[in-house]
Amino acid sequence: MQYKNLGRTGLKVSRLVLGTMNFGELTDEKTAFKIMDRALEAGINTFDTADVYGGPQSPDMEKGYGKSEEIVGRWLAKTGNRDKIVLATKVYQPMGTGPNDRGLSAYHIRRAAEASLKRLQTDHIDLYQMHHIDSNTPWAEVWQAMGQLIREGKITYVGSSNFAGWNIATAQKEAEERHMFGLASEQSLYNLSNRALELEVIPALRYYNVGLIVWSPIGMGLLAGDFDESSKGRRHTADLENRIQQHRKQLEKYQDFCKEIGEEPSVVALAWLLHNPVVTAPITGPRTVEQLDKSLRALDVKLSDDVLKRLDEIWPGPGGEAPKAYAW
Repeated sequence: MQYKNLGRTGLKVSRLVLGTMNFGELTDEKTAFKIMDRALEAGINTFDTADVYGGPQSPDMEKGYGKSEEIVGRWLAKTGNRDKIVLATKVYQPMGTGPNDRGLSAYHIRRAAEASLKRLQTDHIDLYQMHHIDSNTPWAEVWQAMGQLIREGKITYVGSSNFAGWNIATAQKEAEERHMFGLASEQSLYNLSNRALELEVIPALRYYNVGLIVWSPIGMGLLAGDFDESSKGRRHTADLENRIQQHRKQLEKYQDFCKEIGEEPSVVALAWLLHNPVVTAPITGPRTVEQLDKSLRALDVKLSDDVLKRLDEIWPGPGGEAPKAYAW
């Protein structure tokens, strides 16, 4: 396993992060335990979850929200591996039907952190990520709440997810004014088929030396290969089928090129991200141990400059960073 500092922190995280979004919905607890065992055995030391994971992201216990954290918590209690992993979870999404059961108010952050700690069966969260920006809550309140959790030893680092470039800049400015460290990482959608992040988010992360954890590195299955069959059995079948039709010509070229270089499309997609110096780690969200093992192959794949150029031709980005991408 390879490791990299999480942004400007001294924390070392594995170049692949284990995502647990499928735990409790598409992956049962027994299989989830096997996946976590195998991940740790392979050297993956960073596990990512969220309070809302484990079923449809809806405040309805019967549909399973919170199950992912509970499964990870039971695994930690059973194995005693808490101090061997960097544990990351998130706050923001609705966790109840009340008006204060969501968002980034100090009220909700405190309650959500306590609930996550209980489900995870631990006394601290290593990386507590804001799942989305909350435009209705001032940064003074957000950083006050996060700072209190840090002082109490309940969280160690703060991260963001799905933030715009200017959100990241604002968060850092507000943190610095309060003599706080600010964001350790941003978790964003980024893959060969969706490169919008290159316009403003990646430049902001580079400037502030904030780590980048990538979700959906294979485009929610789009880049997995065998795209004519890839929507079967998936959660967003209709959406994926629409994207397959939209990108069919590119997918055909991509699949042919992967065959040419002798690597599976999903592995190439992960390897492409690992070649970007701004990327700390992509998240692999396996439903089976076999899928996890396939993802590990990406760590050994070296893509030449010629291969990277060909991938850019198949999946062109936005034309560079803003404003040069569109202003001149």
